[in-house]
Amino acid sequence: MPPIGKLMGNVDFSNLFINLGEGSYETLAAAQAAGAATLNHGVFINTVLDFTIVAFAIFMVVKGMNKLKAKEPPRAPDTRDCPECLSDIPIAAKRCKYCSSVVA
Repeated sequence: MPPIGKLMGNVDFSNLFINLGEGSYETLAAAQAAGAATLNHGVFINTVLDFTIVAFAIFMVVKGMNKLKAKEPPRAPDTRDCPECLSDIPIAAKRCKYCSSVVA
């Protein structure tokens, strides 16, 4: 990501590598041109940074969209407590289904 590289002082991790073969190479391109086996950890670091930046951007967009979404009004309760056994019973019930007491 060029803007992030500019902010970090033109740091480019893609040229970081470990040579697994014999010889010494100045750049990754020179090592690949020579056919040397390399471990390109700089490319991995760049990929992780890119993923982190994109994931954070998507997170912020989703968070903003959730704030814009209308909140549902609270629903009226559809149950109440029995005065005798404190069980939840429907509001329209005349008797408790658990203890059979009359509910006013």
